[in-house]
Amino acid sequence: MHRVSTVSRRLLVLAVALTGLALPSAAGSQTTVTADRHVDGTPGANGWYVSNVHVYWTFNPPPDNAAGCDARTLVTDGVTHFDCTATWGQTTFHDVFDVRIDKTPPTASGHPARPPDANAWYNHPVGVSFTGSDATSGLTGCSSATYSGPDNDNASIAGTCTDNAGNVGHAVYRLAYDATPPTLAKVTVKHGNRSVLLGWTASPDTQVVQVTRSQGSSPSKVIYRGTGRSFRDKRLRPGTKYHYMVTAFDPAANSATKALTVTATGRLTNPVPGEHLSSPPRLAWLPVKGASYYNVQLIRDRLIFSAWPKRASLKLPRSWVYQGHRYRLRSGVYRWYVWPGFGPPSRANYGRLVGRSSFAYG
Repeated sequence: MHRVSTVSRRLLVLAVALTGLALPSAAGSQTTVTADRHVDGTPGANGWYVSNVHVYWTFNPPPDNAAGCDARTLVTDGVTHFDCTATWGQTTFHDVFDVRIDKTPPTASGHPARPPDANAWYNHPVGVSFTGSDATSGLTGCSSATYSGPDNDNASIAGTCTDNAGNVGHAVYRLAYDATPPTLAKVTVKHGNRSVLLGWTASPDTQVVQVTRSQGSSPSKVIYRGTGRSFRDKRLRPGTKYHYMVTAFDPAANSATKALTVTATGRLTNPVPGEHLSSPPRLAWLPVKGASYYNVQLIRDRLIFSAWPKRASLKLPRSWVYQGHRYRLRSGVYRWYVWPGFGPPSRANYGRLVGRSSFAYG
């Protein structure tokens, strides 16, 4: 017996005596018997075929008897066992072998290393490993990869799994990816009476804006969360410093933040209470309905300045004359007051005090 596994390879050459075979030949002469196995198919890896396989034998001369040597075409995945026996008189040819077929690629699917970062979005690189299975030849292994951009709400990462026959299964894992924060610009502050109006401009990809406030060493408190472009914070204490954080978030939870510190005012809005100045300020206050003018007074130990502007602001000069004395801004603390006036100034019809504040100069 001689086993052979190579396609179309000459399997066996037998030299036998003429008397051993029922062949018409002269006495004492010899003849040659040949047997060839043929396995026609597409070879894969590790001895597997990845296509239909046709198996047959050729004999010369034809055997006296044969069993299991019929030609067969294999179309089904799996392992098929062959056991072919052919005889010429007392001479026997025995061929035992297996044909392994796996035409089916393995399954494959991708699995991220972690859940999405926010709202089904990933906002920083994520690894994706691929897993699969193969029912016939078994799995050799699968690929893995990392997605790190570009931003895409329908990004994809491809992977494969390979079986022992060399078939490759393909899969695509899809994800929403955005690692780019929104932009936040033109954060402004407008003082009101015991309030501030915060304004901002956020990029179109902003989903929500959040404003937090803290005072001193106290923890931050969320005072606004929404889609607007401004927020007024009320009930503030004039002269108190408040720390604000304005943060824009996109759907993937990327964020952009602007921080600012604001000193609250009353109706006198500029300079803020206690502000240190190095140049003459423009005094400003909230207008009073119906007022036709205002009286502004400045005190440094005593009254040293008084003016009657028609608008709700006044630029202080560096020096001036008041009641026959010349004064100028010098280092020190100044207090200032504003009253509204109604009708012509000659009537001296004043309303209630608009407010009082102070600043330091020098």
